Amino acid sequence: MRYLPKSPAEREQMLAEIGAASIADLFSVIPAEYRLERDLDVPRQHAESEIIDYFKMAAHHNASQRFLSFLGAGAYRHYRPVIIDSLVQRGEFLTSYTPYQAEITQGTLQAIFEFQTMIAELTGMDVANASMYDGSTGAAEAVMMAVRVTGRHKAVVARTVHPEYREVMATYAKHQGLPSTLVEYDRETGRVDLASLESQVTEETACVMVQSPNFFGVIEDIPAIAAIAHAKGALLIVSIAEAISLGVVRPPVEADIVSMEAQSFGVALSYGGPYCGVIAAKEKYLRQMPGRLVGQTVDSNGYRGFVLTLSTREQHIRREKATSNICTNQALVALMATIFLTIYGKEGIRELAEHNLAKADYAAKTFAAQPGAKVLFGGAPRFHEFVLETLEDTASLGQRMLDGQIVGGVPLSRWYPELANATLWCATEVITKEQIDAAAGILAGAAVGV
Repeated sequence: MRYLPKSPAEREQMLAEIGAASIADLFSVIPAEYRLERDLDVPRQHAESEIIDYFKMAAHHNASQRFLSFLGAGAYRHYRPVIIDSLVQRGEFLTSYTPYQAEITQGTLQAIFEFQTMIAELTGMDVANASMYDGSTGAAEAVMMAVRVTGRHKAVVARTVHPEYREVMATYAKHQGLPSTLVEYDRETGRVDLASLESQVTEETACVMVQSPNFFGVIEDIPAIAAIAHAKGALLIVSIAEAISLGVVRPPVEADIVSMEAQSFGVALSYGGPYCGVIAAKEKYLRQMPGRLVGQTVDSNGYRGFVLTLSTREQHIRREKATSNICTNQALVALMATIFLTIYGKEGIRELAEHNLAKADYAAKTFAAQPGAKVLFGGAPRFHEFVLETLEDTASLGQRMLDGQIVGGVPLSRWYPELANATLWCATEVITKEQIDAAAGILAGAAVGV
């Protein structure tokens, strides 16, 4: 009766109301060969404690619980303080969908305001919005924002921007009449080829988009790129896929717009989402930002309060004036990021970033010391990802790593055919020295046929 609350008498009454003599009569329209004429083959009912034990045992079959992972490429595994889930699961946060009646939800508005403030400080921008779906859609929205600001309709995008971000941008641009060209990278440094960039930026270019750290983990020369873009009146958009990098990497203050994925700030990988995108910009472009902005004010009694200062989506204003069809923000996920940043603080974020930097540096040097392996783009600064080239093909190397219960680097040939035997590796603070050494041992096995 807990799961089938209708009594036999109630069922009889319902059947009578619809003119069916029995349950069998109700389902008579279904051909006989498709009807189940027996009880379901399910195990007996279990007590709550037995169900919990069952799922604990089942979880051990999940490779993510048993395998060490060096994956990165836009989705990063960092330690999540337990207080994050304790706070975001409070009813006033968990059940608050979005601030339609904004001024009633002061707690939600304050959380968003704090999020915006922290993001603006980290990125070196004047304002930040109340979050986007994720980093890829944020990047696409940033390009369309640049088009509105400049009145131009062409984009120049670095080939070192995350390939899947570029795919999302292409989908957005398909029906926007927004052609884009790709800029190659320097084969020695992994950075944007500045000469190629300068030749492609014209008076028709709305924006130049680069990523830093880029898809190879390399830090771009943002001041030099900004000078090239601004010389032709184009805006510079800097995409950041790894937010933790801002703990040690100089913020891209020369940019006009920053698009960022904030997943690393306390948001679980969760098999692909939900994540938390960000757009931050110079104040003069404020009215062309998509999404929402929360502002701080004072009420008639002199008390501090928070209001929805700007909301430029089509549900709030005339469609032709709307800057985006983004229909919600990632308020709950943004709250996770806010709590994470509050816990770590300025010094903590820096120490965390330095820890990541050190782990990747050790991993790169250890892997490069193995026979037949070398780290590419070693002449440029990088954060916690690096590209490893091996004599062994990536499929064989990947399988040997899996045999040792290690998920190795991401093969790059899918997006960069010229990097046929190259993989992208990531080492964050959760990776230990012993684990790096274990992966290096498997890598060394290629030289002796192990």
